[in-house]
Amino acid sequence: MLNLFRSFIARRNDEDGASAVEYGLLVAGIAALIVAMVFMFGNVIKSSFSKTCGAMSSKGASSTATC
Repeated sequence: MLNLFRSFIARRNDEDGASAVEYGLLVAGIAALIVAMVFMFGNVIKSSFSKTCGAMSSKGASSTATC
């Protein structure tokens, strides 16, 4: 019974390294995707926020906000 428990623990420790590498690759892929999306859509989002800020500041009576 003790040998069975030891073999289970030993097998589990061997798999931890592989899963850590897989999680690392997954995180790196997600980060690369986020960076790519920011570079592709950054100017579109910036102009959209600028238009919204301009519309809000032109409609308000006392605009102290800066865009």
